[in-house]
Amino acid sequence: MSDPAVAQVRSFNRLVAERIGALTDRYMGRDRPLGEARVLWEIGPGGRAVGELRARLGLDSGYLSRLLGSLQADGLIQIAQDPSDRRARLARLTARGVREHATLDALSDDLARDLLQPLGDSQRERLITAMAEVERLFTAAAVQITPIDPEHDDARFCLEKYARELNQRSTRTFDPTVGAILTPDEARPPAGRFFVAYLHGEPLGCGAVKHPAGAPAQIKRMWIAPEARGLGLGRRLLTTLEDCARDAGAHTARIETNSDLTEALALYTATGWEQVDAFNDEPYADRWLQKALAPSSATDR
Repeated sequence: MSDPAVAQVRSFNRLVAERIGALTDRYMGRDRPLGEARVLWEIGPGGRAVGELRARLGLDSGYLSRLLGSLQADGLIQIAQDPSDRRARLARLTARGVREHATLDALSDDLARDLLQPLGDSQRERLITAMAEVERLFTAAAVQITPIDPEHDDARFCLEKYARELNQRSTRTFDPTVGAILTPDEARPPAGRFFVAYLHGEPLGCGAVKHPAGAPAQIKRMWIAPEARGLGLGRRLLTTLEDCARDAGAHTARIETNSDLTEALALYTATGWEQVDAFNDEPYADRWLQKALAPSSATDR
């Protein structure tokens, strides 16, 4: 990554911190810094699980506990056991906290208007468009792709969504227990790996790689939640799966899909996958693709 790119990001960060008032301990003139105000806003009138807050804001447990403790000491929130899960804690606004939340909301609107007011109409349009793009790209950058056990709850969640969408979009019935199946053992090392994409702790995509002995690697169960599409996540997940296959020593990867999945086919075509003859008996598939992988330092299969 170039030094000018890093310098531009740092300059942008400094400007935003200054313009939104993050440098003061009295954010928007209130008696608390930005961190506490943001946590209060995220709790919101409906309350939030502490674990969800931690994942949503990317805070470590100790720091979040200090922020919550300060808000609790000010009488703005209450922390109690979650009635739906006795192992979890729930943060809720007090009556005073609800009023403070409303005040912060109104002040935030005023701050946004103050930022836009000095600009002309065309400048405002450019800034708002640029902000939307920055938000989209920041969201994409916040996604983490993590290897997990294929029987983890998050893996099961993604696989259920995957199967449901396939059956909604195609006239061909998809049954994960028929044809070119993927068993949990086939998605565990050393036989394979299963990956889940997370945004703020929530699963929104998955994919797996099988490493069959003496044969090309197989990419399986690749899925991205509809609300996460358009972030470039599909390409990034596919690259992760290809890298996993390559790092295990494969010089070729294969994938089967259905022609109704036009976005997936477009992605595969754009990233160097080529259509080949059927190489398995998957009844859902009507397209079979293959890609040559550049050799890794491991011994090629």
